[in-house]
Amino acid sequence: MADSYYDSKDLRNFPKISEWSEELGEKFFDYYGKVFEKGALSEREKSLIALAVAHVVKCPYCIDAYTQDGLQRGITKEEMMEAVHAGAAIEAGANLVHATQMMKKYNKLSH
Repeated sequence: MADSYYDSKDLRNFPKISEWSEELGEKFFDYYGKVFEKGALSEREKSLIALAVAHVVKCPYCIDAYTQDGLQRGITKEEMMEAVHAGAAIEAGANLVHATQMMKKYNKLSH
């Protein structure tokens, strides 16, 4: 197997970020934990959102974590893929909407 910058074992070490900044690490993990508690959205729904966002921001650690989390919550592969496509569609749309800037600039410069 080829070496990679990302090592899945690093995910286990994520809590260690608090060792170098205890106060900020503690605040982050308190916030993170609170965000993923059941609220207006279920923990299952939040897991799907996290999986989609993980793909949009291209975080292999998050993809691993929320694929596993989703499996533990009974999320199907079809639901996971649909969530990933929803994220991809938003990412593509956000990219393409900037074409309006290009079009406006092109029209201004070409006339």
